[in-house]
Amino acid sequence: MSTSKKDIYTGIGLAVLAAFIWSGNFIIAKGVNQQISPVSLAFYRWLLASIILLPFVIKKIKPEWPVIKRSWFYLFWVSLTGVALFNTFVYIGAHYTTAINLALIGTTSSPVMSIILARIFLKESIGWMKWLGLLFCITGVLFLLSGGNFRSLLNHHYSAGDLWVLAAAFCFAVYNTLVKKKPASISSTNFLFVVFAFGTIMLLPFYLWDLSHNAPVTWSRNLVIAIIYLGLGASVICFLIWNIAIGKLGAGRTALFGNLIPIFGSVEAVFYLHEEFSWVHIASMIIVFAGIVLANLRLIR
Repeated sequence: MSTSKKDIYTGIGLAVLAAFIWSGNFIIAKGVNQQISPVSLAFYRWLLASIILLPFVIKKIKPEWPVIKRSWFYLFWVSLTGVALFNTFVYIGAHYTTAINLALIGTTSSPVMSIILARIFLKESIGWMKWLGLLFCITGVLFLLSGGNFRSLLNHHYSAGDLWVLAAAFCFAVYNTLVKKKPASISSTNFLFVVFAFGTIMLLPFYLWDLSHNAPVTWSRNLVIAIIYLGLGASVICFLIWNIAIGKLGAGRTALFGNLIPIFGSVEAVFYLHEEFSWVHIASMIIVFAGIVLANLRLIR
């Protein structure tokens, strides 16, 4: 097997792993929404992620600081979309809209936006196989969310909370596209630290406002564990391996793996929420995986 194909398979594996870990993000957000506000949850998540990365970059960031300073405008937009806004919007939307709308809008619109943005700004080609794979992915997710009956989707009413989720999907699509343009002279670890820290600073004034206008955080062992999961797993680990996957597969193709998040989330719901695992879940997984294979067929064959 050639090195390029090894890189491709590595990128696919990392993207799948990131989607698996990220799938727990929505379950945790639902589980702790009575204990902590969306802004505070986002702030603690990214603050912890920044603290975790600090020991790994404190001695290595100085040589790259001139490049980081020159790239401040680029890093501002990456931090704003990928850290300060994306998950905060998801957490806010989860308070005002249904779980099915949350997953439907977030997982089907962001990949489409990513592919279009990658085509416009990165000049990534959109062949018919990629479009066909995208169509399969969307179909699989919609099949899952509709419970095997597409007609049921027409009966859902969209609230203001859905707009937050749509905004979150757009933010992640922008982030997904911008990461492809990361300056090569900035290491992946330093890049993540700067983005996480910059995003945390952006959230700080909103966090302070949140402290004085919302109920205080109800701390518990489960909440602490949830924040650790979000800060370490869904932030440090996921963003690092996701960015590597983007570098190996491209922004458009990597975005397709986000369609696995509701699939994995359904499996997790069986174990943690004791929900029924039916033929609809199996069929959805087959359709989504088929879409991912189609979109990457030219790469892996």
